Amino acid sequence: MRNDIIKTKIKEMEESLKLVEKYLPGSFKEFSNLELVKDGIYKRLEFCIENMFDICAVINTDLELGIPESDENIVDNLIRNKVINDRLGEKLKSMRGFRNILVHRYGRINDELAFEIMSEHLQDFYDFIEKIENFIQQK
Repeated sequence: MRNDIIKTKIKEMEESLKLVEKYLPGSFKEFSNLELVKDGIYKRLEFCIENMFDICAVINTDLELGIPESDENIVDNLIRNKVINDRLGEKLKSMRGFRNILVHRYGRINDELAFEIMSEHLQDFYDFIEKIENFIQQK
């Protein structure tokens, strides 16, 4: 398996998450006034989510888990082959939806909802990292 690629993507995620945590304020009011910093936070989260799905795709390909039609198929393959559990798989699928909103800005981003998601779910990124690091150590 291409562990070096996976480890590099994890390191990039951790660097982005540290920046998000550094600049994400404690209240929505503060967040709503961040202007360009807010956009930087969104961009870093988008980057983290893309790296997560890149890692999933590398594992799917290297373990020959099947040819996926979509990112959702990749997640399903990883669940089916016990690389990740159902709970983490559902979180990944939700993150993909959040990423699409960030990228395409469908009807503008609801900053209040985005702030709530970020405040409550940054740990999900760390849970993913821990799961993948444990998985590649076993391989």
